[in-house]
Amino acid sequence: MGRAFEFRKARKLKRWGNMAKTFTKIGKEISIAVKSGGADPSGNPRLRLLLQNAKAANMPKDNVERAIKKAISKDTEDYREVVYEGYGPHGVAVVVETFTDNPTRTVANVRSYFTRNGGSLGTSGSLSFMFEHKCVFKLKTKDNIDLEDLELELIDLGVTEIFAEEDTIFVYAEFESFGALQTYFEENKFEIISAEFERIPTQTKTLSPDQMADFEKMLAKFEEDEDVSNIFHNMKE
Repeated sequence: MGRAFEFRKARKLKRWGNMAKTFTKIGKEISIAVKSGGADPSGNPRLRLLLQNAKAANMPKDNVERAIKKAISKDTEDYREVVYEGYGPHGVAVVVETFTDNPTRTVANVRSYFTRNGGSLGTSGSLSFMFEHKCVFKLKTKDNIDLEDLELELIDLGVTEIFAEEDTIFVYAEFESFGALQTYFEENKFEIISAEFERIPTQTKTLSPDQMADFEKMLAKFEEDEDVSNIFHNMKE
């Protein structure tokens, strides 16, 4: 098993522990998907996967339906995905993903979290070389599935690593492979539990316990911000 597996083991695929925040994030993603591809899941591949993600997160059906109805309303907010990059305290590289209806507000808040905790906001793309942008599919395992054969079959679609934990198969692939893999899994009757994107650091930075505490303090500020959907960093955990 490779770096993606070790990265997952270190992070435990952790997301913000606040369930309400998770539902808010998925709701915003649904809004963007509906506005770009329509409210019919059968004709909107991205929406189909988000509905699976909502199910995996135990998001109530009423919340999902409300998010879709809100997205098709003329009065609803237009959310945009905006990514910010910078250095946190002690030189830790940080990538912050946001869904926002007010980028001016969001960038001001993000900049303040960096600067008030001894870091600095960088320019777009300045840290992209430090992270590999991957798509990650979680699939329900099939009887008599051979992971090595499956990996060989999917290499041409950009898959870089496959591993299983209990009854779940994890597939890591290049960011650009997302659509092709979704099509493959649907056509070959794999049950997609969820699909998302990860930014895996190419190298990690080791901090002392006191330095880690400084960094965690900054992370807590990002966690409290409803515009922030994900934050990735290269601190060794």
